[in-house]
Parts: sequence; structure tokens; C-alpha cells
Amino acid sequence: MSFVKGFLILLLILLTAVTLLFIDFTYGTYSVRQRELRTDAIVVLTGGRGRVEEGVKLYRKDHARWLFLVGVDPSVRKTDLYRERIGERRGEGVFLEKVSRNTLENALQARGFILDKKVASIQLITSRYHMKRAVLIFQNVLPKNIAIYPCPVDSKNLKEEWWSHGGSFRLLFSEFYKYTLFRVFFLVAPGELRPLTGM
Repeated sequence: MSFVKGFLILLLILLTAVTLLFIDFTYGTYSVRQRELRTDAIVVLTGGRGRVEEGVKLYRKDHARWLFLVGVDPSVRKTDLYRERIGERRGEGVFLEKVSRNTLENALQARGFILDKKVASIQLITSRYHMKRAVLIFQNVLPKNIAIYPCPVDSKNLKEEWWSHGGSFRLLFSEFYKYTLFRVFFLVAPGELRPLTGM
């Protein structure tokens, strides 16, 4: 009987810890705000609605010298995503990456652009629900001296009242689960994915 009681207490402690960590993750997800600043590059993790459009908008406003669109479908051309307009900024600083298919691969492929162009700061654009995991991965893949500024894009499938919207809750918990796995991974293998230069 004492064993069962001990197990239930342990289970309760574990559930409480997970709940508190999830609430903290959710608060962090909603509290991130876009900042008005200029960086060396804008990195867009394509695949979600509004991400490319936000990156192009900021690039046209000269918020960065470079615009890196990573995770682009191989069939997509540059002119499909960035159409040059008379009197506006040209697209010579826009680069497409078409190899990566997940967030970790996005970061590893983007790193090539970032190191090649000697970028010291980036604005990272992705969907709000995906931002904490994306920032975590980029922080562990890029050299430590590169500044990362999150630039979240809001989407219709994530509601402010997440606790009363099943789709939002499932989306957030799925991201929390993936984020936690990557936290553990980077604790076990710290610095394994960093380049030898700039550590």
C-alpha cells in the first residue's frame, strides 16, 4: 500500500512539474513581441502562412542587408517569392535554401549563409507557436556571438484563449513536447552542432 501511495505522490509531483513548465512555455510563446530594429540578415523559416510575406516586407523596408528564405520547396523560384517593383529595393540580397525539411536542418543550412556573409545579427521569422523551439535550435547551432532577435508571425490556428480552444492547446502542447526534447538533446550533447569557428 505504501508503494502505491508513494507512486501516486511521485506521479502527482511529475504532473505538477509538467503543468508548470507548460504554462511557462505558453506564457513565453505569447509574450514574444516583434521589435523595430535593423540586423545584418532576416532568416525566414518557410512553411507557415505569412512568414515569407513578413520577411519580404521587412527586407523591402531595409531592416536587413540579407534575406534568407530557408526550407523552400525545390520547385519554387525566387521570383515566386520576391517580385521586384519599380522604385523599391531590388532582390540581390535575397537567397533561397531548398534542401532542409525540418527546423534543425533549417538552422544548419541557414548557418552556411550566415557564416559566409559574416552576419553578426539576425531577425528570425517563424510562426509564434514555433518560435521558442526555433530560437533554441538556432542558439545551439550558430556561433554564440551571433545575436538572434525573434520575429513571430501570428496564425489563425493559434488563439489567444488557448485553454478553451482544443486546436490551440494541442498545437502548443505538441510544440512544448518537441521543445523539451531538444532542451534535453542539447544538454546531453552541448555544442556538438556548433561550427568550429566563432565558438
